[in-house]
Amino acid sequence: MIEVLYTHGRFYSAADPRATAMLVRDGRIAWLGDAADAPPAGRTVDLENGLVTPAFVDAHLHATDTGLAIDGLDLSAVRARDELLAAVERFAATRPAGGVVHGHGWDESTWADQTLPTAAELGRAAGGRPVYLSQASVHSALASPALLAAAGLPVGQGLVKEEHHHAVRAIALNDLTPAQRTTAQRAALARAASLGIAAVHECGGPGTSSEADFTSVLALNGQGLPRVYGYWGELGGAVKAKELGAVGAAGDLYADGALGSTTASVRSPYTGGGCGEAFLSAEQAADHLLDCVTVGVQGGFHAIGDAAIETVLEGFALAARSVGVDAVRAGHHRIEHVELIDKPMIARMVEFGVIASVQPVFDALWGGPDRMYAQRLGVERAMASNPIGAMHATGVQLAFGSDSPVTALDPWAVVVAAAAPRNPVYRMSVRAAFAASTRGGWRAAGVGDAGVLAPGQSATFAVWETPSGVREGLPALLPELDGAEPARPVCRRTVLQGEMIHEI
Repeated sequence: MIEVLYTHGRFYSAADPRATAMLVRDGRIAWLGDAADAPPAGRTVDLENGLVTPAFVDAHLHATDTGLAIDGLDLSAVRARDELLAAVERFAATRPAGGVVHGHGWDESTWADQTLPTAAELGRAAGGRPVYLSQASVHSALASPALLAAAGLPVGQGLVKEEHHHAVRAIALNDLTPAQRTTAQRAALARAASLGIAAVHECGGPGTSSEADFTSVLALNGQGLPRVYGYWGELGGAVKAKELGAVGAAGDLYADGALGSTTASVRSPYTGGGCGEAFLSAEQAADHLLDCVTVGVQGGFHAIGDAAIETVLEGFALAARSVGVDAVRAGHHRIEHVELIDKPMIARMVEFGVIASVQPVFDALWGGPDRMYAQRLGVERAMASNPIGAMHATGVQLAFGSDSPVTALDPWAVVVAAAAPRNPVYRMSVRAAFAASTRGGWRAAGVGDAGVLAPGQSATFAVWETPSGVREGLPALLPELDGAEPARPVCRRTVLQGEMIHEI
């Protein structure tokens, strides 16, 4: 029996808001209360007045891409075509000869001149090496002639989207050795642990990753890193998901593309024309859900545009007609992103018990009247996007994540983005946003005994320095009336089921 008494702390706990100590026994919280009344333990840890909260869960992540971005070519600060080419040239010069040059994060919506480089220009910048540069949305990329040729694609146009993007992406990722892939995955999970994240939902599937990549990251469970819950997004792939060790045939099962690549399926055309790309029918969505019901796994879809979300929800309705609403609700199925959703669709989410796995930082980066969403959709639709607060107020179960590397691993930024969105109509409280970032992620993965600090619950928590103090039990995150930005909390420890996975 392993017992640890954590003392001299402040605990974010409804079970005992005034607690100053917590006893952990065999991975569970055995006792919580005043340190003066603490039972004896084999080991005592002094928390030095640190704030103890439930650990975060990132409900949508891509570990390999995240790990590659940590030490790779970060293009998020690039603001022009020539800057991008110069960055590629500098980075390629530091890498051994051979192999693909990986980069991520360019976003032409932030450029004054949104002209992209050609494939030939990329190839010259990299000295003829294959180049794969994923756009911020990871639904399109820039590729060099060598990589395009390897994928059997024309070599003139450097920009590739959706199916062509999937083809070059597969080659770029397959260029990694198993050791390189595992190193990247470990780096991603270690970074997550250092930020107070104790679990992640790995979203894989055809077009996103390979079966080898997916099983590789799942194999890291039990190795002193955050717990990985796998989602395999393949149409009709419920049996395969179970065989691969996934908890769901969900995640990146694409009903459409992304707003950044103008491939999200929308009802009304983009400002530049076109309504994006739709990859599923309502009948296919229904068949997939029925397959998940039969196999007994969670189902779900990637759906960003309003047309795609409407199609998927019609699939839920068709499935419900076949097996009943209760059977559909019992599956706790999910939709990723759900960015352009209106009140009638929100009501259907509630009706069918659909979990919204969303990324509030999308709105922080691209929302509002003058950023990428406004460029793609116009101001009115941009301001109506990502109504996360409205979903919360209506009763949709929420699970927050980053979609890293689309946005950075930064769970407190996720909380802030949900509590202070670009459209103030969609505000939610810091406490509600924190719950969606913690307990919501566990519930979305079917885990019912984590996400709160109370006796009998999993001993999964994080310990924080709070340089700007505490408000209502959580770190001060939003500006006061004087407008000063609070300093962000610093994670001292992350504990998963009683095991320390990060400590400073």
